[in-house]
Amino acid sequence: MLQQQVKSDMVAAMKAKEPLKVEVLRGLMAAFTNELVTAKKKPDEPVEDGMAIAVIRREVKKRKEAAEAFRNGNRTELAEKEESERAILEAYLPATMNREEIRKIAEAKKTDLGISEKKEAGKLMGMLMKELQGKADGGDVKAVVDELF
Repeated sequence: MLQQQVKSDMVAAMKAKEPLKVEVLRGLMAAFTNELVTAKKKPDEPVEDGMAIAVIRREVKKRKEAAEAFRNGNRTELAEKEESERAILEAYLPATMNREEIRKIAEAKKTDLGISEKKEAGKLMGMLMKELQGKADGGDVKAVVDELF
C-alpha cells in the first residue's frame, strides 16, 4: 500500500538525515489522516491507494501553485523549495499520459460524440476527464481540447 511505502520512506529519510524529505512525508501522512477524518473514518485506519493518490495529487497541486506565486513575487528561494517538495511527492504518483496519447483519445472521443463546434468543447472536456481521471493531468487535457478547436 502507498501509505506504508510513504511511512517506510519517512523512516529511511529520518535515518539518512534528510530534513526536507522528512518534513514533506510527515505532512503527507498528516494529509492522509485528515482525509480519513473528513471521510468519517478512524484516523488510524489504512488509507486506500485511490484515496492516497488523490491526496498526493492535491498536495502536488498546492506546491505547484505556491511555487508559481513565489516566482511572481520574486521569491525564488521559496519557489525552489516548493519545487523540491513537489518532486518528492511526484515520486509517489503513477506516470501520467503525454499530450500525444491524450490527443489520440480526444480525437477518437470527438468523432464518437460527433462534436464539431467549439461551443461543445466543454462536453468533450468533461467526457475526457471522466475517462482519463488519474491517468492524465487536467491542464494537459485542456490544452489538447483547445488545440482541437
